[in-house]
Amino acid sequence: MWQWFSCVLPEKKMLFLNTHRTKTCLDMDNQTQVSEFILLGLSAQPQQQRVLFGLSFILYLIGALGNLLTLLAIISDPHLHSPMYFFLSNLSLLDFCFTSTTIPKMLTNHLCGHTTISFPACLAQMYFFIVFGAADSILLSAMAYDRYLAICCPLHYVTIMGALRCILLVAVPWISANLVSVVHTILITHLSFCSNRIPHFFCDLNALIKLSCSDTQVNEMLILVFRGAVVVIPFMCIMASYTPIAVAVWKVPSVQGKWKAFSTCGSHLCVIILFYSTIIGVYFNPASTYSTKRDMAATVIYTVVTPMLNPFIYSLRNRDLKGALRKLLSGDHWAKSLTILFR
Repeated sequence: MWQWFSCVLPEKKMLFLNTHRTKTCLDMDNQTQVSEFILLGLSAQPQQQRVLFGLSFILYLIGALGNLLTLLAIISDPHLHSPMYFFLSNLSLLDFCFTSTTIPKMLTNHLCGHTTISFPACLAQMYFFIVFGAADSILLSAMAYDRYLAICCPLHYVTIMGALRCILLVAVPWISANLVSVVHTILITHLSFCSNRIPHFFCDLNALIKLSCSDTQVNEMLILVFRGAVVVIPFMCIMASYTPIAVAVWKVPSVQGKWKAFSTCGSHLCVIILFYSTIIGVYFNPASTYSTKRDMAATVIYTVVTPMLNPFIYSLRNRDLKGALRKLLSGDHWAKSLTILFR
């Protein structure tokens, strides 16, 4: 009897190993690295695609022109070379780059009838989307700190907000955002994917992780950590800056004085509400799935609508910036610029 078991068990063992090896090989075939992804876009309906294409094109064009004009107006006007406008020019640059990372590719795909994106291009798009989005979030907290100093410490504002500190407050968002994006991109390159169909109009990090067959625990853990670093912490810093601002404005005796003090930070506050409300609605909702219309609409708002509205929010509430924009768009200004250029 013992001899029979000793003869049968090795055969059973070999059969199990062969079956396991075959299953492993099949799993490896299903988890091969893809060479390109298919972007499913905003809608599968042709009629809706045409409407969304036209709307996205108009919003992108308005936002790109608005941010570029704001940036050029601040650079060309010496009266706007102050810390507040220095931060605003960087915000305009970030907003322009943020929308240009995703929208032109979506528009091109629709015009050419292609929905594919290569794996390296997808990684590049994801990398720059994270960089500009994270830098935008951190920069908003730096702008809140600037408004806190301007309202609560007006006598020491010029001394504190020197050129070196302004450069440092702008460099920190860029460097931090690039470090965060590098880590996410490197981790994504080590994943294998069972599917190449992305239910989005761009290569979103969360959407890519959902397509992976690999172990993504490290990716998901770092998403939570970095999400807190680039969204929660800046948001808390903004709240910490605006609390003493609200107290200082409330102590102003006259209504006109209160309105004048609040108007210096009202535009920034509107941008913060627009940006963080959509970000929190998409990425901090535990029941959020990126194939739903609700989250797709919220994504469009913070990737297209908010960057498009930012220059108008600032220019409409800022007399100096409106004056600089009028000078920039005037014929005399362009004539002088061309004369200097070709002299």
